[in-house]
Amino acid sequence: MAWYWWIVFALILSVVEMLTVDLIFVMLAAGAVAGALATLVTPNLALQSVVAAVVSGGMLVLVRPVALRHLSVPHAVRTGTAALVGSPGLVIERVDARDGRVKLGGEVWSARSYDPHVVYEPGTPVEVAHIDGATAVVYSSEP
Repeated sequence: MAWYWWIVFALILSVVEMLTVDLIFVMLAAGAVAGALATLVTPNLALQSVVAAVVSGGMLVLVRPVALRHLSVPHAVRTGTAALVGSPGLVIERVDARDGRVKLGGEVWSARSYDPHVVYEPGTPVEVAHIDGATAVVYSSEP
């Protein structure tokens, strides 16, 4: 009947984990399940407790850090044209409010200046303010 209490304890710890979501109580619940499995081998509560403690400790030390690393994935990874925003570029054809060409990440893009009153000559370093269709809207990256 000791296995029953170990399982009840594991379920209680699992519910607490669902409320806290910090990956501590689920590791302790795994130890409680190990304690329940230990009842198949020995009726000694002290040995069952040692098995539960060792498994819980091992889960906390070995498994939890790996699980936390997998859960801490960046929320939004910019891809496509959004990844170009803030990228450095180099003017290769005069850029004004209407037209021009810049080199961004090894590719040539059509471009126009962010400020319609500013003109960038070839060789000027720029940064991408945003992408408008297939045109990079740029501003000077020089101070």
